[in-house]
Amino acid sequence: MKHMCLLLFLGLASAVSYGTGDNQFTYTGFSGSNLTVDGRAMVRANGLLQLTDGTEKIQGHVFYPAPLPFRKSADGMVQSFSATFVFAIINESSPSNDGMAFFIAPSKNFSSAFPAQFLGLFNAANNGSLSNHLFAVELDTILNPEFNDINNNHVGINVNSPNSIASYVPRFYDSTSGRLEELFLSSSEAMQVWIDYDGKTTEISVAIAPVNMAKPTYPLMSTTFNLSSVLTERAYTGFSAATGTINGTRHYVLGWSFGMGGPAPHINMTKLPQLPHVQLRAHSIQKAIQISSPIAITIFFIAIGTIVFLLVRRQLSNADLLEDWEIEFGPHRFSFKDLYQATEGFKNKHLIGRGGFGQVYKGVLPTSKTEVAVKRVSNESKQGMREFIAEVVSIGRMRHRNIVQLLGYCRRKRELILVYEYMSNGSLDKYLYTSDDKLCLGWQERFQIIKGIASGLLYLHAYWEQVVIHRDIKASNVLLEEDMNGRLGDFGLARLYNHGTDPQTTRMAGTFGYIAPELARTGKATPLTDVFAFGILLLEIACGRRPIEGRAQDTPFILVDWVTEHWHKGSLMEALDRRLQSDYNVAEACVALKLGLWCSHPLPNARPSMQQVMLYLEGQHPIPEFVPMDVACQAGFDTLMISHQSSVGTMSGLSGGR
Repeated sequence: MKHMCLLLFLGLASAVSYGTGDNQFTYTGFSGSNLTVDGRAMVRANGLLQLTDGTEKIQGHVFYPAPLPFRKSADGMVQSFSATFVFAIINESSPSNDGMAFFIAPSKNFSSAFPAQFLGLFNAANNGSLSNHLFAVELDTILNPEFNDINNNHVGINVNSPNSIASYVPRFYDSTSGRLEELFLSSSEAMQVWIDYDGKTTEISVAIAPVNMAKPTYPLMSTTFNLSSVLTERAYTGFSAATGTINGTRHYVLGWSFGMGGPAPHINMTKLPQLPHVQLRAHSIQKAIQISSPIAITIFFIAIGTIVFLLVRRQLSNADLLEDWEIEFGPHRFSFKDLYQATEGFKNKHLIGRGGFGQVYKGVLPTSKTEVAVKRVSNESKQGMREFIAEVVSIGRMRHRNIVQLLGYCRRKRELILVYEYMSNGSLDKYLYTSDDKLCLGWQERFQIIKGIASGLLYLHAYWEQVVIHRDIKASNVLLEEDMNGRLGDFGLARLYNHGTDPQTTRMAGTFGYIAPELARTGKATPLTDVFAFGILLLEIACGRRPIEGRAQDTPFILVDWVTEHWHKGSLMEALDRRLQSDYNVAEACVALKLGLWCSHPLPNARPSMQQVMLYLEGQHPIPEFVPMDVACQAGFDTLMISHQSSVGTMSGLSGGR
């Protein structure tokens, strides 16, 4: 029995060894290690380090437990270091999910990082901030255009942001064939990565190769960047992974070594833990594909040629041609047959909403069994095609946790159909104006929705490749997912323009009660008109009342005026939804009401930007003292409201929600 305990102890101890000093370490498996893990990260029974478990919207981090001295003194230069590790990304879905990264950071706290797009390291608010002090090498398996990704299979060097300062398709030189061979990061195969930083020349180099191959003579990529302007004196090193919105991807680390001031120690490949059996199935499938690829490619091209010929002939006969904008911008195109089956012929029992542009049905795709929302654009809409194209163009390529994902579309003769993620809890207005107390939202849920929509709107205005003006922000266009997180949807009125240019939109659009005063005068939508509508939405969520109430012949109730009146009287908290009773965070409620008034200020230049809004909502800055609207502004606003009321029929027809 003693001998067995000794053998077990020696087996665990061999999983990790250390070189001279505390600035060098080697892990050949992670059994018995003292690593720090969070999120879904864990060490499996066989010593395999698992960062994610295949669940969507999760992240995992692992850290070497102690910070390492990257500088010899507080004001010294970052010294040379090297790291090498063996990893594998097992993907059971298509397309693949977000990737993983090796990183060096000043803290082990990544609680504010998003579990999608940002590799579990950043969020929309701190993306690109110099205060991150973060260096990373990403192994990315998804294409995010907003970060200028080159494709959905690349290695990148990142500083303070997911935007890589250098990125390449992973390749290695095969001495057997004498050719450069491409590696596929999510192929379920184990691979080794080498990362080296030269403190004298400030050169960063990254190499990659299949497991059991020697370090390549020439790196995959190298670039010069002085990390002394990035890294703190002492910093943590580790790994991060995120899964985004697709199930089925798992990220693993099999071995890891690190060296400060010299090369990273060699990893003994014979002692590494085994990957799960799914890797073996994936490997067998890949080998079968390689063997049969010449025949399959020939058959494929013959079949494609035949199908293209038949489709072109059929489209010509139906006068339903693929237009240029669809080729350039269109996401996945669904067949009408699949959508017809998904909704059982668009039966009324699947109808979940009606809007100014058509009807929305719940459906289940016949092949993948994915629940979707199918929006059938009304043929009676005179601007149906224009709004349809705008929606496809504007959100077809966007990826953000607080924006409803457009999965694809369908065109059949004059039919216009959009397919979205299904939001199981419907739209926000259902919960704000319900008579069922069980459906009434608590303050924590309301404030989380406010922050989520603000984050999505910030992404539209500042972080996507173009500026997107939504133009129809309102409660019925905020959809709630299973966990009651808010997502902004319905981009049928959206307009895009390049960063640094002026928007050219001069046609007024929106929903009565959310339209900024200057938009009513000029018809020109800007990010600040979106901010105005967001301010009204913010007050609506906090107060549980519609922006405008009352019949045309009565004096209408105007929410922003009512909250302003409470502000002047010093009774701002009395404007909160009475159904909340006293169950709310006073500081957060005060921020929400004041920020709602500030965003809905009648003077556009007096409103904050969405970057400022996020800082206030996250509590990073206190809201400064301001006057919601003075006497002159109030008079001008009242005049505008009168003109709004006289044209309510026209404006209410602009948008009817989902």
